Amino acid sequence: MSETNLIALAKQRAQENSLPYAGALTPTEAYTLLQQHDHAVLVDVRTNAERDWVGRVALNETQHHAVQWSLYPGGTPNPEFLKQLEQICPDKSNPLLFLCRSGVRSRHAAKLATEHGYTLCLDILEGFEGDKDTQGHRKTLGGWCQRGLPWMGA
Repeated sequence: MSETNLIALAKQRAQENSLPYAGALTPTEAYTLLQQHDHAVLVDVRTNAERDWVGRVALNETQHHAVQWSLYPGGTPNPEFLKQLEQICPDKSNPLLFLCRSGVRSRHAAKLATEHGYTLCLDILEGFEGDKDTQGHRKTLGGWCQRGLPWMGA
């Protein structure tokens, strides 16, 4: 699917679901967009501890940045979130694809970034690990890892 079609699909999902940001893509769609758009950036909003202990996406360093939504330990909001986001992506028209563990914090990050002038904020549905299965385990029901996209273990 082309970059134009992927963005159109993401925007269609936003309209259908009344999302307060530009749109949403599956992990596979997000990865395809990142491969096609040189200025698209994946913003991993998980904590540093999650990336260190669970794993991280394996992408070109220019297209992958970490900006914690909340801090570990304690889960307090990152007071520097917007400042850090602006440092990695000063052009507010570039596609920003937000990723968290299961797709909750990424939605909040996409909404906040949109409220501060970023025009193409996209949530990555399912997140890095996806939802829990019946055994309480992640990485088996959707998510970046389960879809076989590039990632590195802890």
